[in-house]
Amino acid sequence: MAFENHEEGHFTVVRIDESRLDASVAEVFKTYVFDLIEEGRSNIVVDLAEVRFMDSTGLSVLVAGLKKLSGNGSFSLACAQPAVRDLFDLTSMDKLFKLHGSVAEAVKGS
Repeated sequence: MAFENHEEGHFTVVRIDESRLDASVAEVFKTYVFDLIEEGRSNIVVDLAEVRFMDSTGLSVLVAGLKKLSGNGSFSLACAQPAVRDLFDLTSMDKLFKLHGSVAEAVKGS
């Protein structure tokens, strides 16, 4: 599984270098994000630029990350591809998550 992170100001940007966020990678990604949160990272931006497909398992792991923060930080998404963005619209998850067009927008909070 290919995940990496870097700091941009007060934000931890987590890049998913996988074309799918589904059952095959969801648990590993969840552990990765939970470890970052337990290390004290509280403002997380998930870069979805490479993700072309996401299913309900992928959505649930993102919800789990948001819940893990328990309102003590921010958990936003950036660079969602059209098919992924459609999934957020269809499931109304776009009301739960802040979706940004770029990592730079997410870091600026626009």
